Amino acid sequence: MKKRFVASCIGMAFMYVAVLSAQGASIELADYAFNINGTISQGSIPGGVDDSAFDFTTGLGTLEIIINGAGSYHVAAFFDHEIDQTVNTFFNEYGATHGTPAVGQSWEIDEPGWVFGDIYNNFVAGSLDNANGVPSSAPDDVSMAMGWNFSLSAGEQAVISMILSESVPAENFFLFQTDPDSPATLYFSSTLERRGITVPDICSTSTLLSCVIAVFCGLRRYWK
Repeated sequence: MKKRFVASCIGMAFMYVAVLSAQGASIELADYAFNINGTISQGSIPGGVDDSAFDFTTGLGTLEIIINGAGSYHVAAFFDHEIDQTVNTFFNEYGATHGTPAVGQSWEIDEPGWVFGDIYNNFVAGSLDNANGVPSSAPDDVSMAMGWNFSLSAGEQAVISMILSESVPAENFFLFQTDPDSPATLYFSSTLERRGITVPDICSTSTLLSCVIAVFCGLRRYWK
């Protein structure tokens, strides 16, 4: 009877682990912030940011930051995610990178600053150090940040996408955060796209106005 009971408990434990694996890991967004040309927005969305495709509970999805006007810009985003923290804590994770950053692209992986990390200070200062402070050899609490330095000419618009997903990105360069005790890896990539802004055709408008005046003058002569 005891052997049957023990075997039953072991079987239930294996079933529980299998159910957890099938459900996947729990990913939560603990903190986030934006730096748009030195203006910091922590835990809030600044103007010009489209968050319609982003889940602020899990911290997964895409955020689009739209910049208009000629000038030089710095745009960055900071994220502190936790993977299965209620199951195996949040300080067993590590970060890594893949590929080579694009021109003007900066990044950092580090402990968020509660113990030793300087990522948030660097993020606020607009000087991410392109270094990983939480490699697999020294796991801890992981946070990630990515930014862009760029210039726009008159008539140009920049659309910066910050993409966080459980799927491997198509982009050449990305960061990722792994919990080795859970079936989950979080990927962070970003793109910058320049677009031309449509300007109304002044000449066409003037031509139309001239036509209207000409018709009006013609009608005036006709009724004389």
